[in-house]
Amino acid sequence: MNLRAVAAIYGFEMARARRTLLQSIVSPVVSTSLYFVVFGAAIGSRITEIDGISYGAFIVPGLIMLMLLTQSISNAAFGIYFPKFTGTIYEVLSAPVSYLEIVLGYVGAAASKSIILGLIILATASLFVPLRIEHPLWMVFFLMLTAATFSLFGFIIGIWADGFEKLQLVPLLIVTPLTFLGGSFYSIDMLPPVWRTVSLFNPVVYLISGFRWSFYGVSDVNVVWSLAATGGFLVACLVIVARIFRTGYRLKT
Repeated sequence: MNLRAVAAIYGFEMARARRTLLQSIVSPVVSTSLYFVVFGAAIGSRITEIDGISYGAFIVPGLIMLMLLTQSISNAAFGIYFPKFTGTIYEVLSAPVSYLEIVLGYVGAAASKSIILGLIILATASLFVPLRIEHPLWMVFFLMLTAATFSLFGFIIGIWADGFEKLQLVPLLIVTPLTFLGGSFYSIDMLPPVWRTVSLFNPVVYLISGFRWSFYGVSDVNVVWSLAATGGFLVACLVIVARIFRTGYRLKT
């Protein structure tokens, strides 16, 4: 494997994040803080505890996951779309760099930025409420697995998109609503039986539930199902990316 090529792509993408620090880091953190203040103040005054956890602390994993999903997709999508838009992707494709190395560079940088952002939001949340992390290794694992999976998904979106408006289509119209309806700010056990059953078809429920389990040891669904759902989506994304490079879909035309 050409590690120098991977490091070059990775370094370029991380440098771009440093140049747009306000947009990449500060803006999501401020947005999450506002979510926390608004939901914590408005709903927390009416719901003091869920599963023995203060409401303010309960929503922290959901807020982190909300930002992690959207930022992972956006970072990876913009990262691969701009080379397509400017035409520099052809230089990358003609270089002695394998498809695996290209994916590792772009997806690795997007996932790294999302993980850093998630940790910053976690530190910010600790200023508002006392937090505990019962399974810190599992928390880091869920963080890394989710960031890598959805960065890969964003990479696919960036290749598929043929205009700037399509880059935000999936995050805004699909991922964000699913996250809000996936138990970010409540437990699905609070829903009526019919809606709880419907919620189980929302894949984001499994991500948030598993991540919340790593904090407090409680979850809406079995953590094994959370891992299986995330792993299955990761495999599906890998298959799609492999087919994209094999066929040259929207890369060689």
